[in-house]
Amino acid sequence: MLKFLFLIPVVLCVLWYGYLNARGYTLAQGKQGFLYIIVVSTFIIVLFTAALLLTK
Repeated sequence: MLKFLFLIPVVLCVLWYGYLNARGYTLAQGKQGFLYIIVVSTFIIVLFTAALLLTK
């Protein structure tokens, strides 16, 4: 399962990019959203990894 956690930010960024294109925004205008996605996804990955390592 750990090897697939990198897909969380990838999928969310693709969805965010699709949203930006659908609404007519540029990537520069959506930069803050990408930053939020990366930060939150990293936090989630760290929590899942810690939980898996602690419960082994």
